Amino acid sequence: MQIDTQSPRADARPAPERLAPGGAVIIATLLVSAFVVILNETAMNVAISTLVADPVLGIDERAAQWLTTAFLLTMAIVIPITGWLMARFTTRTLFIAAMSAFVLGTVLAGVASSFPLLLLGRVIQASGTAVVFPLLMTTVMQLVPPARRGAFMGTISLVISVAPALGPTVSGAILQVASWHFIFLGVAPLALIMLLVGARSLKRGEAQEPPHLDVVSIPLAGFGFGGLVYGLSLIGAADLPAWQLPTALGVGVVALTLFILRQRRLQRTDDALLDLRTFRHPLFTAAVVVMGLAMAAMFGTLIMLPLILQDSMGLEPIQVGLITLPGALLTGLLGPVVGNLYDRWGPRPLVIPGALIVLTALVLYTQLHISTPWYLVLAMQVTLSLGFAFTFPPLFTVSLGALPKHLYGHGSAVLSTVQQVAGAAGTAAFVTIMATRQAQLVADGVAQGEALLEGARIAFMGAAALWTIGVIATLWLRKPADVVPDEREHVEHADAEAPSAH
Repeated sequence: MQIDTQSPRADARPAPERLAPGGAVIIATLLVSAFVVILNETAMNVAISTLVADPVLGIDERAAQWLTTAFLLTMAIVIPITGWLMARFTTRTLFIAAMSAFVLGTVLAGVASSFPLLLLGRVIQASGTAVVFPLLMTTVMQLVPPARRGAFMGTISLVISVAPALGPTVSGAILQVASWHFIFLGVAPLALIMLLVGARSLKRGEAQEPPHLDVVSIPLAGFGFGGLVYGLSLIGAADLPAWQLPTALGVGVVALTLFILRQRRLQRTDDALLDLRTFRHPLFTAAVVVMGLAMAAMFGTLIMLPLILQDSMGLEPIQVGLITLPGALLTGLLGPVVGNLYDRWGPRPLVIPGALIVLTALVLYTQLHISTPWYLVLAMQVTLSLGFAFTFPPLFTVSLGALPKHLYGHGSAVLSTVQQVAGAAGTAAFVTIMATRQAQLVADGVAQGEALLEGARIAFMGAAALWTIGVIATLWLRKPADVVPDEREHVEHADAEAPSAH
């Protein structure tokens, strides 16, 4: 990927501890833009009932849920392609395209007078959102010297923790005083400002040779990742046709298998849409495993906790928000602090205690009862968030830092894809375990609220057992070397020194 800075002379490199010229402006632009697009990603979570009640749209809850499902599906389809996009286009070009798509989708959703237009707006939004975060991660790796990467990844952790937590809060406040249209119309000016700032501050890059685009890989990626995420989102849903869930998962698994096999063949000539040679680096693989398990646990908890608090403990939605928000804010605010500590100490003194704190919180959740005071639930959620605060920034830094430079874009795409799939898997697993046990207990005469809570406790037990794998995997983490050798350079060097066959 071509970084759009004014390149210094080859013999006048920046000092090892300093950003490249213009780097701070580029990263700040991408950070704020990522915050804006991620903020809107979760905005629909509290607006479902409002949309259902709108006579102009004329939809039921299942149709309204598609505003979130279609968003996630689009993300799952586009993200695996971002590695190729970042190799093909400059940062400035890709940023302008992504933010233009987001602005267009946001405005379209904001003025939509029918459900199809609103759904189309969300899909266009998601196509832009899917590009911004991998672009941010890759640009940080390109511009930030290794000694300061932890601090910058900590700031990224702030964005991805606080923005999703604030999304429902901001949209809920808007719905108190205005129609759902302003959830989008309020964000559109901010996105437009960032688009203009980025177009002005990001410099034009040099022309580069475009990599080959394998057209067969694109539908395989779409059906593979999209089918898998969609199938996982169907688990636990009621009143589905019997064929829908197995068909979605079957298509996803088959297409994903074919996609992986094709990428393994194409990467021999550097033509892979998503280069899986990232997994040849043990540090990257270990970090991705922990990241996937962490995302599954986090998303599963986020979907389970509101159900417990409202349906079992009888709390109001505003109380649920006040209980879940502090933990998310803590994770975000500690991000830069943890990132700086990573630069000084490396990952293990942070990730290992963080993983143990997450395990402790999951075990505590297995002890929930209807009579548990709300402040103890708050303490449990803050404990879980504290563990994730010490886990995510080092994982981001270790995973991409373990890769050679030419794989940064593909590594960012893999990380983002794993987050989407693991989040969907965690949500599906929690909901399925909870709903299955709840149905059994209700059939035996147990009250709905107590049955739900018992199902949730079993789900947390399963999550704690699975997370022990994540705890063990943290033992393999260490700080990557400042410069990871480029395999392609070794191959070219070996070819050059090889004796002639003649």
